[in-house]
Amino acid sequence: MIQTLKRGLNLLLIIASYLISRISKRVIHWGKPVAVSIEPNNNCNLHCPECPSGLNELTRRHGFMGPELFESIINQLSPHLTWLTLYFQGEPYMNRHFFDFISFAKSKSIFVATSTNGHFLNEVTVQKTIESGLDRLIVSLDGADQQSYETYRIGGDFEKVIAGIQLLVSEKKRQKRRSPEIILQCLMLKSNEHQLDAIRNLAKKLGVDKLEFKTAQFNNYQQGNPLMPENQRYSRYRKVVSTSKRPDIAESAVLPLTDLPVSQFVPKNRMPNSCFRMWSSCVITWDGKVVPCCFDKDATHEIGDLRNHDFREIWRGKSAREFRKRILTGRKSIDICSNCSQTF
Repeated sequence: MIQTLKRGLNLLLIIASYLISRISKRVIHWGKPVAVSIEPNNNCNLHCPECPSGLNELTRRHGFMGPELFESIINQLSPHLTWLTLYFQGEPYMNRHFFDFISFAKSKSIFVATSTNGHFLNEVTVQKTIESGLDRLIVSLDGADQQSYETYRIGGDFEKVIAGIQLLVSEKKRQKRRSPEIILQCLMLKSNEHQLDAIRNLAKKLGVDKLEFKTAQFNNYQQGNPLMPENQRYSRYRKVVSTSKRPDIAESAVLPLTDLPVSQFVPKNRMPNSCFRMWSSCVITWDGKVVPCCFDKDATHEIGDLRNHDFREIWRGKSAREFRKRILTGRKSIDICSNCSQTF
């Protein structure tokens, strides 16, 4: 009861300071994060074309978080922390301490969620997943068959993922457990946008708790991408057509210089100078770096290192204050914000 009241008061402090900051355009910050994402590792078994981890394009080191660092982080944050996402880059099931991480966080009464590509769900890991106390498991399945699935999940085995989900659903029912909540998540792509009904039927057949369709993030979206869905309803971007003088085209066609239509894509989010995430949460990499949010995949906007400083110092530190100030005064100038859908 006391812990619940403490966490509730902390949330009120965060909300109040955030609203004051939005109005005054001055960084006022009270409270500690109510949610964090911790990265068990940034290695992955797949090679998804828009994922820097799978493509081995991350500029930071690859590695696995150990129990000592994880427990230190949780001990510092647990009095106020409500939600833990045990995932950032990489496939979390590849960390051999993964289930111990979940159990330790649950011992502190924290809601724990994670996301997986599903290739490590077998009889042993399904049992450990349930026993760990995990609250929510998101399984990525971006298609209704192998052909559409492997267009994005390169190196993936559709039937293996299906079998893993079936094992988990079956064992959860057998044990009459309510958790973990199993969410089937589908990135909306050109390769699967025609399969919505088939994906809905598949989710129903599998017996998962929920199905979610998610817009896909593209790193170089300005000129479009072959994977972008044609239906704008399922895209994070909108097409804009303008006219531009293209002498290169005119000369090659031996035509007079003229205005030609040019298509570009821009994010649908208008990017207001505000972001509640920077007041309420953060992301911690496998080696203890604290970064603003999940869009900072390469930790280029690091605000502190938990191997050298306590979290309290980092959360109130100069780098964190300066980044929050940039959010309030010029969010569009921050590179990692370009793909964000946060509007509050």
